[in-house]
Amino acid sequence: MTKDARDILIDCCVEFISLVSSEANDIMERESKKTISPEHVGDALKELGFPEYVQEVLATAGDQKEQLKSREKKTSKMEQSGLSQEELEAKQRELFQMATDKYNQGPAE
Repeated sequence: MTKDARDILIDCCVEFISLVSSEANDIMERESKKTISPEHVGDALKELGFPEYVQEVLATAGDQKEQLKSREKKTSKMEQSGLSQEELEAKQRELFQMATDKYNQGPAE
């Protein structure tokens, strides 16, 4: 494939995605929603005359949703600390007290 042909193909793909996105956005707004859902994309494809893509798009969106559910939950700094809830609360009180004491001392001379 020549560079010109590849560039034209890329431009066509970008235009197709923009067209579908714009139509899905219009559908979303008509439904008074705030986020484009896979169903909006499916409806956009149907309205634009590409119903043969809908099933695959919705299946892929479902697969993606399942993958997100199965990802390992990242641990927070609190969970990584190894301290119990009570120990964390005691540490927090200690830090608040230190900040209060420092504030009450006033500016350093």
